[in-house]
Amino acid sequence: FNGEKYLYEAIKSIINQTHDNWELIFWDNQSSDRSAKIVNSFRDERIKYYYSDIFTDLGGARQSACRYVKGDYLAILDVDDFWYPEKLENQLKYFSDSSVGICISNTVFFNSKKKKILYSKNPPIGYVTHNLIENYYISLESILLKMEYVKKLNIFFDSRFSHIADFDLIIRLSIISKLVYCPQVLSG
Repeated sequence: FNGEKYLYEAIKSIINQTHDNWELIFWDNQSSDRSAKIVNSFRDERIKYYYSDIFTDLGGARQSACRYVKGDYLAILDVDDFWYPEKLENQLKYFSDSSVGICISNTVFFNSKKKKILYSKNPPIGYVTHNLIENYYISLESILLKMEYVKKLNIFFDSRFSHIADFDLIIRLSIISKLVYCPQVLSG
């Protein structure tokens, strides 16, 4: 919603992926800024623009957008985040193990004054539900999820939880699939 400030750069980071078999579902939660114009300025058939009939909270918007996902994997990129060009290519390699449903990478947190790498040491991997509940260590822009596992859940992003809908989704996925870690900084 009204995320025009960094939107061009966010979309460009998807277009610049070295793995080019992707589809962008852009969910416009009734923005009144130039978001629609920016998205539609990209003449790329892989970009699908949807305008919400009603304004919803963040969890509800993500749930609505997920109805349109057609691919085998799901990644989330908020309008103020970006991906490095190798993100998809490098993370997809980790799904050769059929029990993996979640792949996270290292990521950088930044503002106009400083940058900080999220993980200074490798986070727990495997079946990590307990670890995640005890100390949630995942940043949403770093994830890649296998839709085979996501589709086993009744609800993807639960709109009852708004800003923690991603936490809820990852916890539920961690019960039925393994989490793996790609140690490269692939997002920010």
